[in-house]
Amino acid sequence: MKLLHNKKGIIFGALNEDSIAWKVAERAYEEGAYIVLSNTPMALKIGNIYKLSKKTNSIIIPADATSLKDIKNLFNKTMEHFNGKIDFILHSIGMSINIRKKREYTNIDYNWLQKSWDISAVSFHKIMKIAWDKDAINEWGSIIALTFIGSKRIFHGYNDMADHKAYIESIARNFGYYWGKKCNVRVNTVSQSPTKTTAGIGIKNFDIFLHYANELSPLGNASADDCSNYIITLFSDLTKKVTMQNLYHDGGFSKTGINESIINRFF
Repeated sequence: MKLLHNKKGIIFGALNEDSIAWKVAERAYEEGAYIVLSNTPMALKIGNIYKLSKKTNSIIIPADATSLKDIKNLFNKTMEHFNGKIDFILHSIGMSINIRKKREYTNIDYNWLQKSWDISAVSFHKIMKIAWDKDAINEWGSIIALTFIGSKRIFHGYNDMADHKAYIESIARNFGYYWGKKCNVRVNTVSQSPTKTTAGIGIKNFDIFLHYANELSPLGNASADDCSNYIITLFSDLTKKVTMQNLYHDGGFSKTGINESIINRFF
């Protein structure tokens, strides 16, 4: 039997073929899941999500993940479409206006900070709150958000996204406790290797960082395809007792301080 046989879920944030959310949608479909794709109305115009919808036989429901009204509408239509509850959610949403506008961390615009925080982190809480209120997730369901080790270490150029990722990891721990007590639903974050997505390449000196992480990691960087495979296992029943964790999927980068290659290069 396929890993996600007859499971149903919502995937937020698929934009194009480089998106991790896109890869997860493809793999979920291959493993027998039924999915709803969601992104902002603007993203639907600039991305290729309709191609993904056709490939995965899924419907698209536009939603601004910062809008409680939009999220409520999304869950209402999703539960109507599936005639019941869902089993998994992927939050793959992140954006820093300060990074886009090339503002240094010591000189960030606080209005942009607050808006980016709402998009990148608070939206995860809002999605879970509406799902909670509507009792929308089946027992032993799984909720995943993507994050990055920049939440815990300094990576020059990552700017206020570091703060947003730290916040989303905290949301997963806190809401994860309540979801577990309520109906055995799991909530985790996946800390992925630097990956060439639309969001990733907007970070200053991203190519240099990508190469450095790949050289430092014992297994090399985890690709978007690798990440999608990992997330599928977290949606599946194989990981029913994993919750409230920040799970590193980065080829060992998070646990490596220095290796022979780096030593030889600098000393």
